[in-house]
Amino acid sequence: MSAPNVPTSHIGTAPRTLKDTLLPALAAAGLGIVLLFGAGFAPMEALHNAAHDSRHSAGFPCH
Repeated sequence: MSAPNVPTSHIGTAPRTLKDTLLPALAAAGLGIVLLFGAGFAPMEALHNAAHDSRHSAGFPCH
């Protein structure tokens, strides 16, 4: 008895809709805008401290 000839290239894949591609792009753009404007209006000392702490937590020496 032979197995049925079923193409396996399209099993388990669903077509991507506009919502599936547009929603992550808009979320990333929104986050980027918030970060840019937040950095633009934040005091420089706060930004320096945040970058400094981020570098240390990632293991990069900074001074």
